[in-house]
Amino acid sequence: MQKIVIDTNVIVAALIGSSFPRQILYNLVFEKKVIVCTSTELFKEYIEVLNRDKFRKYPEFVTKAEIVLNKLYELSVKYIPSVKITAIKDDPDNRVLELAVTAQADFIITGNTKDFTFSQYEGISVVTPEQFINTFLKLSQ
Repeated sequence: MQKIVIDTNVIVAALIGSSFPRQILYNLVFEKKVIVCTSTELFKEYIEVLNRDKFRKYPEFVTKAEIVLNKLYELSVKYIPSVKITAIKDDPDNRVLELAVTAQADFIITGNTKDFTFSQYEGISVVTPEQFINTFLKLSQ
């Protein structure tokens, strides 16, 4: 089973209704077709970002966010990153890399192509939600 680290922007997109992020969260993560890796730092970021006022304009966002966070917490495998990485200028994104390396994840899924400018990091594929869905479908055949 594929081990993945999901960047916060993918969860936001899934809750707002974007198709590929939504498929990842609801069809793969919640159906236990992948292993989601999290850390305390990343989970705190999920909570902080999903509670921002700007998302309250979306119908049912807060309620859906609570449900998704609870489910993610329940299903995820928790890691304590054992490495310190400074490969990305936007330092919080380095926490994603640290978690992925520690967890020996197969994929980092992010919509943040501005900061994640590379397609691989220490053998971990860095992909957009669309790339992940297309890869996952190929791997499943």
